[in-house]
Amino acid sequence: MPQIAAPRGTRDILPDEFAARRWLLDAHSAVAESFGYRGIETPIIESSELFSRGVGTDTDIVEKQMFTFDDRGGRSLTLRPEGTAGSLRAVVGAHLDQEIRPVRVHYAGPFFRAERPQAGRQHQFTQVGIECIGESSPALDAEIIEVAWQFYKALGITGIQLQVNSLGSASDRVRYRAALVAYYTPLEASLCDDCRRRLHTNPLRLLDCKRDARFVEGAPLLWDSLDRPSRDHFTAVLRDLEAAGIEAIRNDRLVRGLDYYSDTVFEFWHDVLQGAQGSLGGGGRYDGLAELLGFPATPATGYALGVERTLMVARALGTIPQAPAAADVLVCSVEPAEADAAAGIARLIRAAGTRTVLDVAERRLDRKLRGAGRIGTRVAVIVGENEVAGDSAVVRDLDGHSQQTVPIAELAATVTRILGGAS
Repeated sequence: MPQIAAPRGTRDILPDEFAARRWLLDAHSAVAESFGYRGIETPIIESSELFSRGVGTDTDIVEKQMFTFDDRGGRSLTLRPEGTAGSLRAVVGAHLDQEIRPVRVHYAGPFFRAERPQAGRQHQFTQVGIECIGESSPALDAEIIEVAWQFYKALGITGIQLQVNSLGSASDRVRYRAALVAYYTPLEASLCDDCRRRLHTNPLRLLDCKRDARFVEGAPLLWDSLDRPSRDHFTAVLRDLEAAGIEAIRNDRLVRGLDYYSDTVFEFWHDVLQGAQGSLGGGGRYDGLAELLGFPATPATGYALGVERTLMVARALGTIPQAPAAADVLVCSVEPAEADAAAGIARLIRAAGTRTVLDVAERRLDRKLRGAGRIGTRVAVIVGENEVAGDSAVVRDLDGHSQQTVPIAELAATVTRILGGAS
């Protein structure tokens, strides 16, 4: 019978990598919470309309990449492809923004897109993100960028490149759309099939196309379509980033791939990653999203960062800490007859707060002790016939290669002293 493999575009996270991911997730939580962001968790499945209305029907995500299905009641559901729309729905739907503004939340979890699987891009991937909901100040755009910047710093990742741009207001984008259409219309016959359609549905997406990238250099600049308030907003963001010691590269062609963005947008890049996979993530302001979802107008800003890609960079730079040992103590019985006594001792040591593995397998003691080295334990506690009779156990320091017989009443304290380095 053939073996069953993980579905295409997914992968198993085995213990060493799981430890690295937990290190990253803990770092993001700690940094975000140091800025006052609180944790949030939203459903993995959402109404498909949340993304068609929020992300945009003419985006690649909605057109090509969503995993969508009908439930038993005939309602269209989608495995979430991004986290902003769901987080905004949760916060504004629960009226948290009526209690305090802005509402600062952070999240982490799996997301799903039907893209061609490759390194750093899978059907199921993980993101960390924050959303700052309820105020339109440019200082908050700078704040979320600073959170991400400090997160990368906490991971020991250097060489981050921050690219920023402004998409302006809705009226700015109407003017820019007209300028793009005027520029690309004479080129329509030379465009790829997707771009010919985008020219009439969503011209900003023309700037994202890799196949027609040769036309982008001559396209109008968005900055030329921005009114004074939009320019002032972006200038204030750049000023605040400079004050925070964050170097930003202005990229007038940066538009991001989601329709809900307005004003500030940004991406983080690293040279360790190549080509289209070079982006670690990004975000920006999305003041119009709440209305698209049927809620009152609510300004907001946020980001999402790719966990897998960030770990690729951290691994290349050697900043990921060594995975911790599976346990600190191995308790093993010499013969099956001592298994119950060994189990009781393992419970005693665990109750003292020490990670403890129990080995009562029917194999020789020397093989059990070799197993202790493989899982990284520092101390072995051995229970044989004599120890059971004497209400004691042998404690062996596997690093110091010394051992002693210890009464059960003193066992937990002795193990703790050895693990703590005390004599």
